[in-house]
Amino acid sequence: MRIGIDGRNLGSPTDGIGRFVHNAVKALAAFGADVVVYAPGKINADYDIPHGVCVRIANFRGPVARTFWGQVVLPTLARRDRVDVFWGPSHRLPFALASGIGRVVTIHDLVWLHAAQTMRTRTWVGDRLLMKPALKAADVVIADSAATAAALKSEFRWLKSPVRTVYPGTVALPAPGDVSSLEPLGITRPYALFVGTVEPRKNLGNLIKAYGLLPADTRSGCDLVIVGGSGWKQTGLADMVRAGGLEANVRFTGFVDDRTLATLYANCLFLAMPSLYEGFGFPIVEAQSFGKPVLTSNTSSMPEVAADNAVLVDPNNPVAIAAAFNRFCVDVEFRQGIAADAKENAGRFTWENHAKGMLQIFGQAIAQRRKSNA
Repeated sequence: MRIGIDGRNLGSPTDGIGRFVHNAVKALAAFGADVVVYAPGKINADYDIPHGVCVRIANFRGPVARTFWGQVVLPTLARRDRVDVFWGPSHRLPFALASGIGRVVTIHDLVWLHAAQTMRTRTWVGDRLLMKPALKAADVVIADSAATAAALKSEFRWLKSPVRTVYPGTVALPAPGDVSSLEPLGITRPYALFVGTVEPRKNLGNLIKAYGLLPADTRSGCDLVIVGGSGWKQTGLADMVRAGGLEANVRFTGFVDDRTLATLYANCLFLAMPSLYEGFGFPIVEAQSFGKPVLTSNTSSMPEVAADNAVLVDPNNPVAIAAAFNRFCVDVEFRQGIAADAKENAGRFTWENHAKGMLQIFGQAIAQRRKSNA
């Protein structure tokens, strides 16, 4: 079985889908799968593609050129390489794949439907125009969570292909450093941690508003540390912090390396992630892998991923967020109880399990394609 994979997201090490594709490729290669990765441009040097994986790199720059590559060049290359099944790991499939090639697409979320106002216009247009044709073309559709799978079946009742849930894995972060190594970031007191791209969907406005509602003595014993690269349309957060008189307690670190991230997880009191919508929610699992409890939302996939090791809140209700935040800060016994099985829950999500599930589905897609062509 030769597996073709769309590797367009491998150009940036900070692209969440790029990291997903990289780890999926590594896990498939570890099982001895015959993998061909296609990329419209240079793959970032941070992604070590395993020996034995065939890589086809082109030189197409810009959104229009990359679209041409994905819809014209890529199908030609897949046919020449005689791939048995083609995997679109992020909402896309070429329109013109050879009829004998099985097709699998992974859908990470339906943000463009459920939280369109939180997306960049270009990304929203891309998902709106290209996701539906991919769903129609796929022999099997993969969802990152049962919540996303259910949403797909509900929103697209015309969908004939089977929808399967295959959880992504998480990569073990490096051993954390000492808490004193966080001092250059201005972190010297106990803190709650947010991790994620600073963008509207992460609901940081309501999180900061909720933090401002806490009693002063709670804030004095628990800072809020916000970790993540700048996204878009979030330039007002610093102003919100200043207006609330929270400058001494709220820290924006920007993007950090994996060792620093591990240190932040290992030393936080809890993860605070009341997002508006998540297709999966990697920081939830990462925090739990360090035995930390989680404050997250009662929507989309977050209850499913966090399981019983979290307090769930309405992300649109700052008062509810503040109440949960306050209890996590002041009630040590409660916090420890929520965290009791966090590491065990995090252990469900491995790249080995993801690869096993994907290999089964690739085989199913090939069989389905052969049956339909018979």
